[in-house]
Order: sequence, then structure tokens, then C-alpha cells
Amino acid sequence: MTKYLFAAALILLIFFWYLSFSASRLDRLHHRVETSWQHLDALLQRRASIALDIAHDTDLDPAMDILLTASAYESRKLESSFSDFAQERSEAESMLSESLKVLTESALAHEIDVKVKHLNQLSEITEKVKIAIAVHLEAVNAVRNLRSKVIFRVFHLYGHAKLPFRYSFEDDIL
Repeated sequence: MTKYLFAAALILLIFFWYLSFSASRLDRLHHRVETSWQHLDALLQRRASIALDIAHDTDLDPAMDILLTASAYESRKLESSFSDFAQERSEAESMLSESLKVLTESALAHEIDVKVKHLNQLSEITEKVKIAIAVHLEAVNAVRNLRSKVIFRVFHLYGHAKLPFRYSFEDDIL
């Protein structure tokens, strides 16, 4: 009888350790999502800043200047974090991506005279944003996959953490 109680206590102890380990693993993944988003947000803010520099330092035609300036200001205006402004932020980032894409294509076709310095900065930040998006999406997918498991749902191991979501601009081709 004592053997059975000891075995049951040992099994229960292992089970509680597993729950604790799983909860802390999920917590680390949630932290990774938050830090990857903060890094991505900083890069997006830098990209908007470069777009404003291009708009102010270059003699663009008025339509391109207004488009670039408006999309950059809209992108910078909306704050980071997983807020109620997710849809607006996503639309603003998509609009800025499209504006920068048109600008880059026009500059490469020599229709617009943009300083090489600005094009290099834009190219560098775009590559960094692509990598940051990939890292962030990988973290979001890892959390979503883990939270979809039965043990996490049954024992509510995610606590009060919100389920991370994907912005639609993350699917844009930069």
C-alpha cells in the first residue's frame, strides 16, 4: 500500500513539475513575441523616419511627396503594442510599404533623383524589417501552436496573456 501511495505521489509530483515547466516555457515564448515586436516596431519607426528624410531632402513631384509624407506620418503616429489600433497600424504600414516600393522603382528607373545615401539606408532597413518580421512571425506561430495544445487549454497555463496575432502588413512583400 505504501508503494502505491509513494508511486502516486511521485507521478503527481512529476505531473505538477511538467505543468510548471510548460507554463514557464509558454511565458518565455510570450516574452519572445513581445521583444520581437518591440524590435520590429523600432525598425518600422526607423523606416518611416527614413521615408520622411527622403521626402524632405529630395525634389519629388508633389504627388509622390504628399503620398510618402502622409504614409510615413500615419505609420509613425500609431503607437506600438498589441492595441486596438492593429488594423489601422497594419494599413498604415502597408501604405508606407507601397509608397516606398513605388519610390524605389521610380528611382531605379531614373525617373526620380533620390540620393544614393537614402536608397542605401532604405535598402538596409528593408532587409532588417524582413528579418524582424520573420523572427516575429516565428515567435507568434510558436506561441499559437503551443497554446493550441489540450494541456495548455485545460489547465489555462497561459494565464491572462493575450493570444498574439499577425498583422496583415507582415504578409506584404517589401
